[in-house]
Amino acid sequence: MNKLELPANSVMQQPSFVYGVATASFQIEGGISDRLACIWDTFCATQGKIADSSNGAIACNHYNNWQADIDLIESLGVDAYRLSISWPRVMNEDSTANEKGLAFYIKVLDALNARNIKPFVTLYHWDLPQHLEDKGGWLNRETAYKFKDYVALVTKAFGDRVHSYATLNEPFCSAYLGYEVGVHAPGKVGKEYGKKAAHHLLLAHGLGMQVLQKNSPHTLNGIVLNFTPCYPETPADKAAANYADDYFNQWYIKPIFDKAYPDIINQLPASQQPEIHEGDFDIIAQPLDFLGINFYTRAIYRTDEQAVFEQLPPPAPTTDIGWEIYPSSFTDLLTDLHARYPLPPVYITENGAAMADTLVDGKVNDLDRLDYYQQHLVAVNHAIEQGVNIHGYFAWSLMDNFEWAEGYLKRFGIVYVDYESQARIIKNSGLAYRDLITSRKNKP
Repeated sequence: MNKLELPANSVMQQPSFVYGVATASFQIEGGISDRLACIWDTFCATQGKIADSSNGAIACNHYNNWQADIDLIESLGVDAYRLSISWPRVMNEDSTANEKGLAFYIKVLDALNARNIKPFVTLYHWDLPQHLEDKGGWLNRETAYKFKDYVALVTKAFGDRVHSYATLNEPFCSAYLGYEVGVHAPGKVGKEYGKKAAHHLLLAHGLGMQVLQKNSPHTLNGIVLNFTPCYPETPADKAAANYADDYFNQWYIKPIFDKAYPDIINQLPASQQPEIHEGDFDIIAQPLDFLGINFYTRAIYRTDEQAVFEQLPPPAPTTDIGWEIYPSSFTDLLTDLHARYPLPPVYITENGAAMADTLVDGKVNDLDRLDYYQQHLVAVNHAIEQGVNIHGYFAWSLMDNFEWAEGYLKRFGIVYVDYESQARIIKNSGLAYRDLITSRKNKP
């Protein structure tokens, strides 16, 4: 299969449905001499943390190549571009503005708007300034209020240039991967840390939403959450899978809509419970203009008497990063969230696959990734047919980049990056994505 196809009568074929591509600042920008250090700089410099011992010092050199990259984005025909702002690039340690950093993003935003590409801006995609981590990072409640100040600075500087703001990207990853199991920056390990970090992240989200409501009321303001649906190995393992779902998934969405954590909070030792102040849930549960949902794979669990649940190795087929390809769980996730919560309009803010790409005669014939996109676009369409109010879809990612703890070993892009020459080559999946978008635009 060399193209992406959806039913002619699908909502996803309508001109109003938003198609985009997505990136994150630390993963593509480089340009580290013009910003403060962040937790990922420190993590990369720690031996054994990054699979290929690489870092984000250059990455895709987007900081210098941004104009050509926006030309590239325009060539894909997308309606929107999801980018993140580097907190340590735009704000000095004394909380004053880094005018050079702000000017960089303003140029990017102006160029996108000049091409009628809607900027979807993520305010926090994991690159916490290191000086805040030195004071406790997301384990320090004060960091949530520092985030509020950062949001105020950015929104005032950007004015009316932004179409949509997301406060946070995937607070689960920041809290659990960064502060509980330690495989992401800042690399802290301890069950006593994870839920405390999560609470302060969600508090930061709520405080940020309050600023957005005041400073940027005409943008679409929300949050981006990632979900990995939890399936039982056998019917006898259903309770274990439900517990895992509460721990990894519902923990980050339930407070936003229900002003409460899942009931499993009462099963956690006191040392693992967050410190919740009076009024915190009222702050967290700000009304959302949209919910961003990131999806890649599912997980299968069995009962474990010691740890409640045990995750099984992913069955085949898997992507190059080892994640099972199971597109029907995408539909299951979307319809389940729709049944549980009063969702605002939903955007699929990330979906994609790492594949073992090879560049042959100047081309990347990534049929495996193209097939992944085909199956998952159909899964989104199935959810829409079942009543889920989905307004857009963003492919992750625009181009190959620094894939966090994997370094540059795993490629998610629909555009191939030669890291030595910094050449960009649109893969077959990217060409098919472009054709899907442009064919829809050409419909009467």
